[in-house]
Amino acid sequence: MGRPALALRARVRCVSERASAGRQDGDRGSITLMLAALSVALIALAGIVIDGGAKLRAAENADAVAQEAARAGAGIVNQSAAYSTGTFVVDQSQAIAAARAYLAAAARTYLADGRLHGSVTAQGRDSIHVTVTVTEPTSVLSIIGIDSMQSTGAATATLVTGVTGPGA
Repeated sequence: MGRPALALRARVRCVSERASAGRQDGDRGSITLMLAALSVALIALAGIVIDGGAKLRAAENADAVAQEAARAGAGIVNQSAAYSTGTFVVDQSQAIAAARAYLAAAARTYLADGRLHGSVTAQGRDSIHVTVTVTEPTSVLSIIGIDSMQSTGAATATLVTGVTGPGA
């Protein structure tokens, strides 16, 4: 009675070894390929999160610097016109110089390494327009060749005199 049981076991083992050998050859390397694809996807996701956050922060910084530079320029009143005629207008040459001085100070202290560039223009007799561009290096996306990202902010400040607004 012992012999038929042995023969049955041997036959089952032979069939299962053949079936697993066929599957192994077809699936060989599929885990490696899947892990490589998932690794690339995870690195891309990390780049979007980390460097995307840095781009948003740079855009906020560009807006803040542009607003402050425009305020610095728009606050420069032409004193001779104010004393002689009583009208308040921006002294355009001094206003542009004040806004540029603010941009230069911000570039030196706030964002070093020449990553902040700006332009200042006068708009009309009582407004200053400032555009600021901030260039930030990337941390993760540099792996795929994106070495830096630029963010631009702009602001216009207008000199307002007297009490204005509802109920004034």
